[in-house]
Order: sequence, then C-alpha cells, then structure tokens
Amino acid sequence: MNKVDVVMIGLGYIGLPTAALIAQGESYVHGVDINENVVNTVNEGKIHIVEPSLDEAVASAVEKGYLKADLKAVEADTYLIVVPTPFKGKNEPDISFVEAATRGIIPLLKKGDLYIIESTSPVGTTEKMMDLIYEERPELKDELHIAYCPERVLPGNVMHELVYNDRVIGGIDQKSTEKAISFYSQYVKGELHATNARTAEMCKLVENSSRDVQIAFANELSLICDKAGINVWELIELANKHPRVNILQPGCGVGGHCIAVDPYFIVSEYPMESKIIGTAREINNYKSFWCAEKIQNEKLKFELKHGRKPSVALMGLAFKPNIDDLRESPAKYITQKVLQNDHNGEYFIVEPNIEEHNVFKLTDYKEATEKADIIAFLVAHDEFKELEISSEKSILDFCGILK
Repeated sequence: MNKVDVVMIGLGYIGLPTAALIAQGESYVHGVDINENVVNTVNEGKIHIVEPSLDEAVASAVEKGYLKADLKAVEADTYLIVVPTPFKGKNEPDISFVEAATRGIIPLLKKGDLYIIESTSPVGTTEKMMDLIYEERPELKDELHIAYCPERVLPGNVMHELVYNDRVIGGIDQKSTEKAISFYSQYVKGELHATNARTAEMCKLVENSSRDVQIAFANELSLICDKAGINVWELIELANKHPRVNILQPGCGVGGHCIAVDPYFIVSEYPMESKIIGTAREINNYKSFWCAEKIQNEKLKFELKHGRKPSVALMGLAFKPNIDDLRESPAKYITQKVLQNDHNGEYFIVEPNIEEHNVFKLTDYKEATEKADIIAFLVAHDEFKELEISSEKSILDFCGILK
C-alpha cells in the first residue's frame, strides 16, 4: 500500500462509510478497528453493516488498494476519530474510547498533522484531547491542527448525506479550522461552516436534543389521545394543516446512538438548565414502558375472553424503519420487557433487516402475522405496510402502520 493519507479509527456505522468515501477520492485510507472480524471483513472487500451503496464503495476501494483495515494505526497526515462514546454510571458520557484512540496515535503524530474527532462528545472533549496530546508530546505544542466535526447523517442514506449534507467544523484555533475545512472540501459538496471546537461539539448535541424534544411532544400526544379516545394519527394530520405547525409522528420511543443518547451529554453537564431536554428524555423513555404495558394488558384481555393464552407477534427490533441497527432500540426494549414477564408464552419476534439475533429467535413477518393472535407493530418497516391482516386479529399499532 502507498503512503497513507488518512487513518480512520473506528469502522462502524459512520467510520466505514466515511473511510469508503475518502478512498473513493483516491486518498489512501488505513482503517482501524479493535474487532478483528470487522478488520478481516473489510479487507475482503465486504461490509459488516447494512447500508445502501456501501458494499460497492468498500469493494471498489479495497480492490483498487485505496482502503485497508488493521488493528493498529500507522503514520499518516490526517487522523479521524470515529469511535463510540457510551455511558458510565447514570447517563454520564464515557470518552474513554476517544481517549484510547487518541493515545494510540500520539507516538505517530508529527508537525503539521491534522487530528479530527467526529465522535459525539461532551463539550470540551476536543480541548481535553489536545491537552493529552501535548502532555505526551510537548514538542508538538501549537504544531498540530486539531478540530471537531460531527456527522449528521441518516442511516439508510449515509453515503449520499456524507457528501451533500452541510458540516459544522470547529478547530481549537483558526488555523486548525481552516486546515479541517480544506480536508473536508475534498470530499464534501455541502457547505462547510466554520466555528470553534466547543460550539461544534454543542451543535451536534443540540441538533439531536431538538429532535428528541419534538418527538417527545408527539409521543406525549399519543398518550393523551389514547386516554381521550382520539386517533392520534388523524389528529396530527389535521393539526399539521396549520401553516406553521409541523408535529412529528409518534412511535414506541426513541432509539439509535444519537437522539436517544446525545441529550444526556447536555443534561449530565448542565442539569439545572436543561429542564425541557431532560423531560423530553423521560417522556420518550416512558413511551417504551407504556407500549410494553399495553401489550401485557391486551394479552390479559385476550386470555379472559378466550380462556387461553394468546400468541403474540412483536413486529420490529430496529430503532427506526428499514435498517438493521438495534442500538438503543425501544422496540428491542419492549420485546425484552414483554418476554421477561412471560417465559411460557408463544411469541413471534420479527426483524426483516437481520438474519439472526443472539438472543431472540426470529420469525418471517408473514408467518408471524398469520399465526399470532395479537400483532404489535413496533417499527414501521416497509414490509409491514403491505401485509393483509385478518380482522379477527388484535392489532396494536405503535408506529402508524395502519394510519
């Protein structure tokens, strides 16, 4: 392989598509991941996640020699950190993966290099990593370009949005911002907006917190309408006829590694100030619990009426329609909650976007709806919208399949 231009640390749902995109621009990319299976899969020109167009991009980049994966980083000119930022304790962000990735490249850094964090991070993380780097390599102080640039892509359309979405880019100083903008301008056709690192970090958190609050309003409406005997889907459709109203659609909660997670980065640091953001998180978490309770109640009603336990189809495990990503999925939580209260019941668990699951035995969606007495729609997958379901079935529609 030729001289490496970019080291991409993290080959997950964002890192691998970004690596493939950069490699498509004929830059040499060295992808790093701690999972040996991921490394081997990528080096075979294959992918370990479901994302349209990604398989062709990776296969082409590997075949042409522009993309290689490994367990360790090598020397390059640009280093991108795209690793998870999970929680520790009670919803406290854990930046240990970002720190570990950073420590792994510190010995490789040289004057003039560009270091960028894309991982969702608490405000101040980029500055912390800067201090860590300069503590270990004091001779590089003020000689590196350090910046933060969050992604803002939609699973299922990542390859397109990585190119055409605007990006917010914030350096620890002006020269770092300019260097990062110069880098992204080679691959991104959306507008590149310059700011500082702290503002860029907060921008990512605010974007997803805003969406969480909007979803919470829709989910709260669904709770109210259920008690009031009103069709929430019809209500929202009518309310949205107002020229300045745009209510989102309710669901069974909020999932994914962005909207369900990022608000906590703000709440944990600014608990007294983030009242609406914190309450929205509580509402969206409660909605999943409420859905599980509705399924339990429907099972009891069926048993009282028919004198036997019902069979139940739980339709969907992903955190949103038409993807294979189960991270922070409310549908998965609901399924776990329902099953843990009934070990002897008959359940058909459905997720058409994955072939198997290490906990749940999966059933074909058509078979599940034919055999089940109760059908609970948890995720609005396209396949479910085409089903013809007997009127004798008991249906719980938490995601607007039948609206």
